[in-house]
Amino acid sequence: MGIRLNETALKHARSLVREGKVVRDERDDWSEHAPSADDENRVIEKDGWTEFRHWHLGIDDDENQDTKGAYSFPYGDYAKVHRCAVISLESRAGQYDHDDIRDAAKKLLELIDEG
Repeated sequence: MGIRLNETALKHARSLVREGKVVRDERDDWSEHAPSADDENRVIEKDGWTEFRHWHLGIDDDENQDTKGAYSFPYGDYAKVHRCAVISLESRAGQYDHDDIRDAAKKLLELIDEG
């Protein structure tokens, strides 16, 4: 099946934006703002795979759901949605023909920019 839109993560992201838990940063900031592998490991260790899953708009059903390889297109830092992450993932999703993820990211970006 491959990578598909993680609907649960999208709902989580929308909820965070509506709560004001968003960083309205610039397009190229994601390289500096993205969580490190150690940050990811801390989230998994502290809060489990379900919490980690909620921060990625892409999910690969062909992968073991208890591995990082199952998740792609992160949109935040495990506390807030980052505008730069959404811009980045929208672009990457479009490049790799993940149209559902690209379109969801575009709408999420619109929601961020409305605020």
